[in-house]
Amino acid sequence: MTSVATGKQSEFAVMLSLNPLFADLGSEALKRIAALCHTVQLDEGEVLFQKGDVGDALYGIRRGQVRIETGASDGSRLTLNFQGSGDVFGEIAVLDGQTRTADAIAAEPTELFVLRRGDFMVYLEREPKVAVKLIELLCQRIRLASERLEESVLQPLPVRLARRLCTLAEDFGSEVRISQEQLGVYVGAARESVNRQLQQWRRDGILELKRGRIELLNMTRLIAEARND
Repeated sequence: MTSVATGKQSEFAVMLSLNPLFADLGSEALKRIAALCHTVQLDEGEVLFQKGDVGDALYGIRRGQVRIETGASDGSRLTLNFQGSGDVFGEIAVLDGQTRTADAIAAEPTELFVLRRGDFMVYLEREPKVAVKLIELLCQRIRLASERLEESVLQPLPVRLARRLCTLAEDFGSEVRISQEQLGVYVGAARESVNRQLQQWRRDGILELKRGRIELLNMTRLIAEARND
């Protein structure tokens, strides 16, 4: 792990300025936070942390992608989220110092900014408005979890699947790198059911299926599916 050079500090400050957690803090505050950070490089498939590890850092992705996942009771893997360039994650563990609630694995070669808990907590004591922003972010996460639970119970598979693809497209663009098995776990459906729906959308010209990827061709129609129009 190396100290962040001046150029990367500025880059991380810009990243933070685009994140809802830090956006309203002002340029000087963001520079001070960025100066606390280090960088780490991960190879594809390398584990950043595992469930049960001590939560001692907040991460920001400079480039690459990290998959957040956990183990299911039947021994399979459950993908909870994908984090891409510009995303910040690890907020809960870095705030309470408790153990990680999931695994984080590099989905491709990845470079991350690392903000250690000890350094960040000292900063929070001096800047309470950052603490307020963190509270707001965590409340948003709770709302999102509630929405996903409601969605899994009440919405049909095409709606759930379309909403998940739209969410992934917001982060990663029109080409989403995810297997059908992972997508099935993500929406709470069997891979076979997911495949049947994706094949129907392929025939309708909404998307194209590739190995380990889904290319979204018609976002207007996909959004209409997500809205159940």
